[in-house]
Amino acid sequence: MKCFLFAIILVIACTASRAGTIAGNVRAEGKAGLADSAANGAYASRKYKFVERVDYSALHDFVVYIEGRVDSTDLLSTNVVQVATRKVAQQGAVFLPHVLPIMAGTTIEWPNYDDIYHNVFSMSDAKQFDLGLYKGNPPNKRVTFDKPGRVDVFCSIHENMHCIILVLENPYFASVDKNGDYQISNVPAGTYKLKAWHERLPADEREITVPTNGEVKVDFVLGIKNLPQY
Repeated sequence: MKCFLFAIILVIACTASRAGTIAGNVRAEGKAGLADSAANGAYASRKYKFVERVDYSALHDFVVYIEGRVDSTDLLSTNVVQVATRKVAQQGAVFLPHVLPIMAGTTIEWPNYDDIYHNVFSMSDAKQFDLGLYKGNPPNKRVTFDKPGRVDVFCSIHENMHCIILVLENPYFASVDKNGDYQISNVPAGTYKLKAWHERLPADEREITVPTNGEVKVDFVLGIKNLPQY
């Protein structure tokens, strides 16, 4: 048994040396000249003074992930963990978190911490479900997301209750922190397509090569670009 355990530890150490880290920063920016036009002209009038505009510097909930399947013989070097149950809470008539990236096969529970009823449902192609009206955290209010894709989830009662489950094909992804930074560790060495995603902006994609060890730095600036012009 001791020999077996030593062999497992040795395999993990060897394969881990063939894995790298992807890190960087993600932010968003608006089109050039937008700030100047907003400060003058019609926006200064009473009619448009209180029209809400997108503050690109304040956008959050970015996700960075490797696109597609990742086939590697170095399974022990990856950050694959047991697919466990995750949680999206209903609290204060909002979903928390608003964006949750998961690997396909993950189950999510939907506890309702409010004193009012909610009805969690989705009509997305990647997953359709209706949990009905309920309070608390009934054990049957669970959904397994087995197909990659974007799943928009709503409450049938409350207009502003909306969240997104981003179901991905592999475990190499990260949510960006409050400073815009991210890190994806234990990535098998190789060449991949790395994508930065936000719900209201076109995604950006880069081809990257992850070294056998060490770090590759990839920054993204998302905006309204790389779209067909008319």
